[in-house]
Amino acid sequence: MAQPATVTELEHCLDGLDGRGALARGLGRSYGDAAQNAGGRVIDTTGLASLELDAETGTVTASAGMDLDRLLRVLVPRGFFVPVTPGTRQVTVGGAIAADIHGKNHHRAGSWTDHVVSFRLLTPDGVVQQVSRDTDGELFRATAGGMGLTGVVLDATFRCPRIETSRLVVDTDRAADLDTVMALMEEGDRHYPYSVAWIDLVATGRHLGRSVLTSGRFARLDELPASSGDEALVFEPLELVGAPPGIPSGLLNPLTIRAFNELWYRKAPTRRRDELQTIAQFFHPLDGVRNWNRLYGPQGFLQWQCVVPFGAEATLRSMVERLARSGCPSFLAVLKRFGPGNDGYLSFPAPGWTLALDIPTGSTDLPRLLDELDTSVAEAGGRIYLAKDARLRPELLDAMYPQLPDWRRVRARVDPDGRLRSDLGRRLGLC
Repeated sequence: MAQPATVTELEHCLDGLDGRGALARGLGRSYGDAAQNAGGRVIDTTGLASLELDAETGTVTASAGMDLDRLLRVLVPRGFFVPVTPGTRQVTVGGAIAADIHGKNHHRAGSWTDHVVSFRLLTPDGVVQQVSRDTDGELFRATAGGMGLTGVVLDATFRCPRIETSRLVVDTDRAADLDTVMALMEEGDRHYPYSVAWIDLVATGRHLGRSVLTSGRFARLDELPASSGDEALVFEPLELVGAPPGIPSGLLNPLTIRAFNELWYRKAPTRRRDELQTIAQFFHPLDGVRNWNRLYGPQGFLQWQCVVPFGAEATLRSMVERLARSGCPSFLAVLKRFGPGNDGYLSFPAPGWTLALDIPTGSTDLPRLLDELDTSVAEAGGRIYLAKDARLRPELLDAMYPQLPDWRRVRARVDPDGRLRSDLGRRLGLC
């Protein structure tokens, strides 16, 4: 792995490549093979981590290797927040562009590249280009969600929203079934900038899709207790606990997951309003559990995320039913609503419902189940998130991403020799 400390060193990382090519990598938190390049060169960009903040406009210019955790430690005390955050802070600016990350506010704010003014991109010919929608709109759209296969992002300029405090006012609703939570979420789009539902994918019958919905917004200064004083914009996330090594496979099984889901659902309040939570509590709860993935044991787990368009609610319900009766239980499943997608050729979000889940591996029925779900998603006009994919059948890619020909055309222009490569790209025929 190459670990450049300067832009000049990074530029030389594209010299002398063999047929396996090169791939830029941030923190490597993609759940599949998007950040892997077996037999080729991998460029660790985390050594390039600097930022400049214009405190008047909230405009940030940050190096590709700057992660959201360090970014927030600078922004929040100065009264700003990132435009979009996924469920972890362990994502770099370069990775945010490559995966065009989304969060709990997509229905209001869109995805990461909706807030990007421009970025500097090192293309495989060694040229550094300043790319924006005005200077090279096609290259911008191909790079947004392009999984790092159009060039190496060096830095990016993006706009950040202002906040008065680092606390969120959070409302919680316990929904008895899938229809109830979907109705609550649709109504909540008008009231809440952030919204997500934990969904029980083990419950069946009249409890199918029962959920705990949490929705929130940043608190105003006058909504904090008077004792908050100078701590209104404090941001000091803590790791509360760490999962120990050596956890055997099978700890998370249908029985234990069913018990956990029952407990999680029952402990949630039926209806709670105006609870104050920290940024870490609301946005990044798993970051508080060090090495949480160890809970799945040596066999690990698969992450799977889809979006199906509004109007395809019957498909969503059918998928929840199949998952609930499959015997392949999900320990963590979330449902969100997407607003309008952007013009990124391979950007994942599109108007509709997005369901994300993780499933312990080991069941012989799991590959068939996920293949069936992929087909249902494609037939409904939806798609699978490439940043979380590990096993999508390549023949479904064209149906899921209708602008794929445009992406291929731009990639052929900027990388005619195919010097940028990844395991995901080879598996899906992207490179």
